[in-house]
Amino acid sequence: MNTDEFLLGRFGPLMSIADVASILGRSPDGVRVALYSDSDMSRRLKPTMLRVGRRVYFRTLQVKDALHLDVPTAV
Repeated sequence: MNTDEFLLGRFGPLMSIADVASILGRSPDGVRVALYSDSDMSRRLKPTMLRVGRRVYFRTLQVKDALHLDVPTAV
């Protein structure tokens, strides 16, 4: 199982702020504050954001790429 399959199986194609927070080891409020500040993390995550009404979601595979979550495979 690779990183894409794991993340899609666990979160589906869209992640909530709470999902992103669990991956980063932060609280959802901490992620919200970081997103609306000018930081490296916000610059990487903002392009992955998708608004559906008032809710904010993140595209799972783009989050993986933005946060460099790929695990190198052993040879």
